[in-house]
Amino acid sequence: MKTDVTYINAIGLHVVIGMLVYFNEGLAKIYFLAAFSYFLAKILLAPKSSKTYHVLTACAYFVGAEVLFRMTKGSISYEAGKYLVIFFVMLGMFYKGISGSGFPYFLYLMLLVPSIFVASTTLSFDANFRTNIAFVLSGPVCLGVAALFCYGKRVSVEQINRILLCMLLPIISHTIYILFYNPSVKDVLSGTGSNRSASGGWGANQVSTILGLGMFILVVRLFTKSPNLGHKILNIGLFSVITYRAVVTFSRGGVVTAAMAALAFLVIYYFKVSRKRKNEVILLFTVFAFVSVATWMFSSNQTDGYIDLRYTNKDHLGRDKSDITTGRGELFLGELEGFISNPFFGIGSSRAKDQRIEVEGQGVTSHSEVSRTLAEHGILGVIMLLILIFKPLDLRSRNKSNYFFYAFLCFWFATINHSSMRLATPAFIYALALLNITDGKRPIHRKQLKQQSI
Repeated sequence: MKTDVTYINAIGLHVVIGMLVYFNEGLAKIYFLAAFSYFLAKILLAPKSSKTYHVLTACAYFVGAEVLFRMTKGSISYEAGKYLVIFFVMLGMFYKGISGSGFPYFLYLMLLVPSIFVASTTLSFDANFRTNIAFVLSGPVCLGVAALFCYGKRVSVEQINRILLCMLLPIISHTIYILFYNPSVKDVLSGTGSNRSASGGWGANQVSTILGLGMFILVVRLFTKSPNLGHKILNIGLFSVITYRAVVTFSRGGVVTAAMAALAFLVIYYFKVSRKRKNEVILLFTVFAFVSVATWMFSSNQTDGYIDLRYTNKDHLGRDKSDITTGRGELFLGELEGFISNPFFGIGSSRAKDQRIEVEGQGVTSHSEVSRTLAEHGILGVIMLLILIFKPLDLRSRNKSNYFFYAFLCFWFATINHSSMRLATPAFIYALALLNITDGKRPIHRKQLKQQSI
C-alpha cells in the first residue's frame, strides 16, 4: 500500500501547520508571509513557459487558506485573499499577456465602474464610502481579472490536479485547527442554526464554503489521482474528516455545493473514460457512497440528530421552519425591488446593505450575488450576468477538453447564491473553468515517405 511520499509529506506538513497555528495564532502571520514569499519567488524565478502554472498555484493556495488567515488574523487585511489573487494574476498578465477572445471580461470590469459613481450619491452620510465599495466590488473585480487571465490559457491535466492540491493543503490545516478548537461538537450544540463554535469560532457560512471546496477536491483526487489502495484509503479518510466538520457547521450551503459540483464532475468524467475504467469508477463510487453515508451517520450521532433536523428544515423540537432559505429569500426579493425601482444604473454599490441599515437598523450582507448585482448595477448588471453565464458556454462549444468545466461552473454558481462573493473561492473557481486543459501528451509527427520514381 504505497502512496506518493511527496503527497504524504505535504499533508503531514499542513497537519503540523494547523496544530501550530491553533496553539499560537501569532504564527499565522509568519505562515502568511512565508507562503507569500515562497509563491512569489516561484513565479519570478520560473521560466516563461511555466509562469501560468505557478501563478495559478499561488492563487490556489491563498484561496484555500483565505478563511484560516481571516479567523487567525494572519493576513495583512480581511480581503487579502481576493487582493492576492488579483496581484498574482496581474503579475501573470505582465509575463504571459491575455487572450483577445477574453475581451467580454474586460467589458465586465468596465461595467462595474458606473455603480461607484451612483453610490457616491446614494450611500448614506454615515456609511464609509471606501470600505463599503471595496468590500462589495473586490469579489467581482477578482473574478473579472482572474477570468481575463485564465481565458484560453493552456495547462495540462497533471497541472490542474496540482493546482487543486494547492487549494486542498491549507484546507487540511484549517480542518486540523477546527478539530483542536472544538473536539466535541456535542458540547456546543444550541439548536439547528449555523454553529459558530463548531466552525472554529468563525462564520459558519464561510467555513462551510471552504470545507465544501476541500470535499470537492478530494472527490476529484479519489477518482483521478488514487492509483493504488494506499492513495484511496488516504483520500477517503481525508474526505470523511473534512466532510464531518463541514456538516457539523450546520451551514448547508458549502456541503450542498460540494455535492452538486462532485456529481457534475463524476457524470462528465464517467462518460469520458474508457469502458474498463468505467467499471472501476462504478466500484469506487459504491465504496465512496458507503463512506459518505457512514460519515453522515457519525455526524448525526455527534449532534444528537440535530443535523438531520437541520437538513430537513426543522427546529430543535422537530417543528417545520417556515422559511427554508433562513431569510435569504426575503433579502433576494428586497434586492429585486431595488432593481425594479432603479432599472437603468441600479442603486449603487453597497447601497443594498446600506438601505437595510436605514430601514431595519442592521445591515445584513447579501447572500446572493445575482440579486445584489441586479439591484446595485441595474441593466448593466443584467449584461454582466449574461457575460458570466454565456461566455464560458461559448468557450465550451468550441473546446470540450476541460472535463472539470461543468463542475467548476456549478461550484461558482451555487456558491454565489448562498454566500455571495465573501470569499475569493467562487471567483477563482470560475476562472479555472476557462482554462484550456490538455492531456499533456505531445502530438506525434510522422514523416511522410517520399514516393520513389519508378
